[in-house]
Amino acid sequence: MKAKIVWTFDLVEDLERVPEIYLKHIENTDGLYEIRVQQGSNIFRIFCFFDQGQLVVIANGFQKKTQKTPTNEIEFALKIKAEYESEK
Repeated sequence: MKAKIVWTFDLVEDLERVPEIYLKHIENTDGLYEIRVQQGSNIFRIFCFFDQGQLVVIANGFQKKTQKTPTNEIEFALKIKAEYESEK
């Protein structure tokens, strides 16, 4: 799984336009994205956001076990984003 996550990070870093299957904007948020990693039945979501359009800042991640992304995970990622932006 670790190798698949690293592979997906490399993909996000290298491609100018990353397919939505790997990187998707979270609806109703201001610039929060999820990096989507799946290997077999294991599904992981890693929240991130962009700084200055180029730097990808990793916020938090979790193993997805339900169809819907848990609200508390999104709220936690937004809190990390707000803290990052206020300390900049």
